[in-house]
Amino acid sequence: MPEWIKRILPFLSLLALCALIAVLEPRFLSAGNLASVARQTAVITIMAMGMTMVMVSGGIDLSVGSIMAFCGVSGAMIMAGGSPVMVGIGLSVLTGIALGVLNGVAVATLRIPPFIVTLGAMGIYRGAVLLLTDGNAVVGLPSGFGYLAEGNLFGVLPIPLVIVVVVAVTVHFILSQTRLGRYCYAIGSNVEAARYAGINVARNQIIFYAILGALTGLAGAIESARLVTGQPTSGEGYELRVIAAVVIGGGSLSGGQGTVLGTIIGSLIMGVLANGANLLGISSFAQQIVIGAVIVLAVTFDEFQRRRLESTSS
Repeated sequence: MPEWIKRILPFLSLLALCALIAVLEPRFLSAGNLASVARQTAVITIMAMGMTMVMVSGGIDLSVGSIMAFCGVSGAMIMAGGSPVMVGIGLSVLTGIALGVLNGVAVATLRIPPFIVTLGAMGIYRGAVLLLTDGNAVVGLPSGFGYLAEGNLFGVLPIPLVIVVVVAVTVHFILSQTRLGRYCYAIGSNVEAARYAGINVARNQIIFYAILGALTGLAGAIESARLVTGQPTSGEGYELRVIAAVVIGGGSLSGGQGTVLGTIIGSLIMGVLANGANLLGISSFAQQIVIGAVIVLAVTFDEFQRRRLESTSS
């Protein structure tokens, strides 16, 4: 399959999905529903753009759902204690950076496979936040905090959508225009060759996980603002959706491939699919089956492409 077709395939799939749902349920194209889709997909999309950097570099992070809950609760607790909203949001982001650095250090310096590190971290962070809150939601947050998730800029643009655009432009710039971005693709394509080329692989891997942690912390703040509570159980299963967004958008579990635009389209495909299923009255359990099947198909397609390239080059 030509490379240009592979690149536009997720976009064509999104258009076809939107057209199909619009025919089956005309309410899908209403302005209110489209705004709802934008708000609902924002959290996953923001996290997925950070995951794109990690997966392009050949890593993965299964703990993002737990990190999101930990960050959201941390920010909520300090706001419940009387701190301003911006301080709470800032603490959420800083907590995400700290947890991301912990993951990155374990992966980069201890040379432990990222799947194992982050699988263990997923349980540690989730258990820690449940222990911290005794399993109860953090309430009593400032009412203005909800503006982060439900507010509109200039009365038109949903705030989460504006944040997604800013994050997308920033991450795209890093990947396409900076040395850090070039290192990211180089490490994911061949880590040993990157080391021989003089790239400090460990330091850059820690940076990638820190960026993912920061964006996960921001997503945790938005999720808490949507509920105006800090939920220690929030984010359960989000790691699957985040990884799926990257893979559906053309990212590879083997590293070296992935773009911000592709990830956004992958996230929108899942968001539109979930929204359409809700409008059509399809069970949420069936949605989980579809998401799992889509991941398997996307990974299978990527593996076939990789084997074909290897056989051609040999």
